[in-house]
Amino acid sequence: MPAELLRREGAVHPEVAAGMAAGVARLCGATYGLAVTGVAGPEPQDGRPVGTVHIGVAGPGGRKWARELRLRGSRERIRVETVDEAVDLLSGVLKANIGEHSG
Repeated sequence: MPAELLRREGAVHPEVAAGMAAGVARLCGATYGLAVTGVAGPEPQDGRPVGTVHIGVAGPGGRKWARELRLRGSRERIRVETVDEAVDLLSGVLKANIGEHSG
């Protein structure tokens, strides 16, 4: 993750989620990577309110998908909804790309 991006935007940012997802794919030797960053609370972070979440998926050829969430509820509720949304985004990306990389 570029230090300048983190310094400029903080950890809760869509580009950070996308960069983390690309790093996950690279480190795992995977075709796709998934990452989330956000504020589950109890306090705001980097000027972002509680419930701000960014989800990133990285795929072949440097393709990236993102989802921004504004969630409400307890810390636990925000975490659960984040996981649900992240899996939903990854599932949608994989379904849309079925057969695209098969032989």
